[in-house]
Amino acid sequence: MAELSAAPAARPREWRWLASPRVVFGAAVLVLLGVVAAAAPWLAPHDPLEQDLMSSFLPPFWAAGADPSFPLGTDSLGRDLLSRLIYGARVALTVAFVAALLAALLGTVLGLLAGYFRGWVDALISRLVDIWLSFPPVLLSIVLVALIGTGLHAVIIAIVVIDWTRFCRVVRAETLVQREQDYVASALTIGLGRMAILRREILPNVMPLLIVLVTLEMGIAVIVEAILSFVGLSVSSDTPTWGGLIQEGRLYVHQAWWMMVLPILCIVLSVLGFNALGDGLRERLDPVLRR
Repeated sequence: MAELSAAPAARPREWRWLASPRVVFGAAVLVLLGVVAAAAPWLAPHDPLEQDLMSSFLPPFWAAGADPSFPLGTDSLGRDLLSRLIYGARVALTVAFVAALLAALLGTVLGLLAGYFRGWVDALISRLVDIWLSFPPVLLSIVLVALIGTGLHAVIIAIVVIDWTRFCRVVRAETLVQREQDYVASALTIGLGRMAILRREILPNVMPLLIVLVTLEMGIAVIVEAILSFVGLSVSSDTPTWGGLIQEGRLYVHQAWWMMVLPILCIVLSVLGFNALGDGLRERLDPVLRR
């Protein structure tokens, strides 16, 4: 009877890491952004590109003279700010997911090869990483987008080209540790090839660290996309982006401060959510920190 009564208590302990405030907050922000981006056509009260010059600079709902049909006010062309923020979340989340995953893929492959094979492979990849890190990341991203051309694909490529080094260095260092473990020697003893060991043995042990890095990279990607949008090197000017809204709001900050402050708050909330999720997962998944 004692064994039966103790069994149900084991399950909550296994999932206790889900109760971490950082994980809960970060996951909530991620889910909120995903829902807003996916349901933008249904959540947005107006067409984000629809102009009404008679309704320009309407204040948000908490200010005098607000229009209930425009809860967060309008911009200089009378476009609904709430709708533009909602559609801007689509661009931010798309860049965050795609760029982070592609940078993780490229950096992980090179990091695994460098850490496991060592020798000239490690030297070549390490020198490439050192050269890449010698360039200022923001300046390099602006130059890359200027060369490739504006557009969502150009922003994603620029982020991948810049940030793969972060994954490569971390994965290489972890692979150097894992290749000295007994399970790798056992795998070699039973005849597994090098690529099979990397895929079946080392990669699963590196995966928790990769999950943390991907979540942190998403926050970085949101910031980089906002910077490129601010300087006009992201998607076309017709597409609402948080960086583009900040750039436009900067021109009218004394007349309609909410145009600049609201997209800044969206970026801050998103980055805080991604960073909190990454820190919480690192705290729960890293065996050293758990001890």
